[in-house]
Amino acid sequence: MAIENHHHEELFSYIIEEKAIQTVFQPIISLHNSQIYGYEALTRGPANTSFENPEALFDYALKNGQLWELEHVCRANALKYAYHLKAEGKLFINVNPNIMNDPKFKQGFTKDFLSIFQMDSDSIVFEITEREAINNLKDFINTIDHYKKQFYQIAIDDVGAGYSGLNVITDVRPHFIKLDMKLIRDINKDRTKQLLVRSLSEFANYSQIHIIAEGIETREELITLIDIGVHFGQGYFIQRPQSNLYPIREEVMRLIETENSRKYQVSLNRLTDTSIEQIATPLRTIPSSMPISKVSNLMEGNDALPGFCIRDGNKLIGVITRNKLHLKFSGPYGYSLYNKKPIAAIMSRNFMKVDAKTAIDVVAKIAMKRDPLHLYDFITVTKDEQYFGVVTVKDLLEKSMQLEIDYAKHLNPLSELPGNIIIEQQLQKCIDASTDVTVLYFDIDNFKPYNDIYGFEKGDKVIIQLAEILESNCPSGGFVGHIGGDDFILITDSSQISELCEKIVQQFDESVEHFYHAHDLLKGCIVSKNRHGIEEHFPLLTISIAGVSNKDCQTIFQLSELASQVKKQCKQISGSNYLLQVQVTETNVNV
Repeated sequence: MAIENHHHEELFSYIIEEKAIQTVFQPIISLHNSQIYGYEALTRGPANTSFENPEALFDYALKNGQLWELEHVCRANALKYAYHLKAEGKLFINVNPNIMNDPKFKQGFTKDFLSIFQMDSDSIVFEITEREAINNLKDFINTIDHYKKQFYQIAIDDVGAGYSGLNVITDVRPHFIKLDMKLIRDINKDRTKQLLVRSLSEFANYSQIHIIAEGIETREELITLIDIGVHFGQGYFIQRPQSNLYPIREEVMRLIETENSRKYQVSLNRLTDTSIEQIATPLRTIPSSMPISKVSNLMEGNDALPGFCIRDGNKLIGVITRNKLHLKFSGPYGYSLYNKKPIAAIMSRNFMKVDAKTAIDVVAKIAMKRDPLHLYDFITVTKDEQYFGVVTVKDLLEKSMQLEIDYAKHLNPLSELPGNIIIEQQLQKCIDASTDVTVLYFDIDNFKPYNDIYGFEKGDKVIIQLAEILESNCPSGGFVGHIGGDDFILITDSSQISELCEKIVQQFDESVEHFYHAHDLLKGCIVSKNRHGIEEHFPLLTISIAGVSNKDCQTIFQLSELASQVKKQCKQISGSNYLLQVQVTETNVNV
């Protein structure tokens, strides 16, 4: 044991003295457009040694009180190689939270030090793992605030791996949340994980925090995360950590583009394009060096101008609103204090920024959750990570209200689901889609005699029940519409359609018993007069589902004709059934 300890001591000393570590970089990419957003710098010990595994290396440093020395070497290497490799975007650096307050650490991230590597502080992201114990939370929060004021950014790593993550998030208020790979693993098969990540994603949107999913290893995991709306991702499926920088594989880029295209084609349940891009105004940007007096002059004579977005070169770094500028200039000494200073001295670096594809109603919800002091600040819109324009809160709310009014006009009053005008638009999107989409048509069997005997009020409850079943089972990104009467439509991608139909059939059949008197249930039928006035026995309510694909249809008319043929065959089978176009004779269920 003593020999082994001595060997570890010598090896560790060699690593520190000779900086004998390898720095590798793993890209973090946008799950909206597949562009590289930044890189995480990771450390590997000397190959073929007991410290090659970074966990063993850092565990030894921690136990022997030499964590600072090791982290110093790691950070120096990360910055040096990122500079030499011309790594673009953010650089994510792992930091133990307990050494961030060390004066030596602070000295290592001065403006002069970063200038050597041609980096700004806002391009550095400190990754703090939530599994590390924080010895003094109050001092730690003060330290985090110190770095935020220097414009460094903070990421909470491994969220979902332990039990303290949510507390750390509320205390630190980070710029990024990195979801632990255990939460991502097989997320495409785990409904609970999907719901949790979706909730965290919605929270992040409202809080202006970016979500990064770590450990993406399969195509299916990536598709699920895109569907949920996670902002960024990294993992072996995208690219393994490497000592050099390489482009993202074409396969991954095409997949992200295709899935986002499918998501926006199928999931939009509106009459028109409702992305924030439609109401953004492309106002000019100003350089950060522009004197405040000149900015004030630009605003004079244009009361409609809400403010300016401020750039440093081609990078958007802040905003100045009309109200904030007037506030700084007000008072007896305001003008003399700020007149000659650059606009960067008073601009806001924390501002609301959204992608051009974001839906207007989503933007409105996020905007209204802002701090009261910034509630009416304009919203900055970017497209492909570049400045696109701004939207005022007035324009945002007016458009939101108009969309809600327009949309409500075309809802079915009973089910409150989209009616025929919106359904036609969704069907046209199916025809135009480049991906495989399935359209399911639903019809309640024996509904008229039920309505005649039990009355319209009971009949309406049956229709509402079916609407609720369809909405609760509709896959994320799908569409449910109410054609009229007892006819419905559901549009979704073409995966796991049989399982979806079986689930809906089962739930509908289980709900039927609540709509009959006991004696009718025992008989298994109801007695009513047909259209010729002759008494006739009618079976209990069942459901027929006809499924057709968009692959072979050029028009909505062709799609509807095909659906009508499939539905006719389906209704000839007794009981609740589903029949899919691709398996017209084989695929049916008789429950």
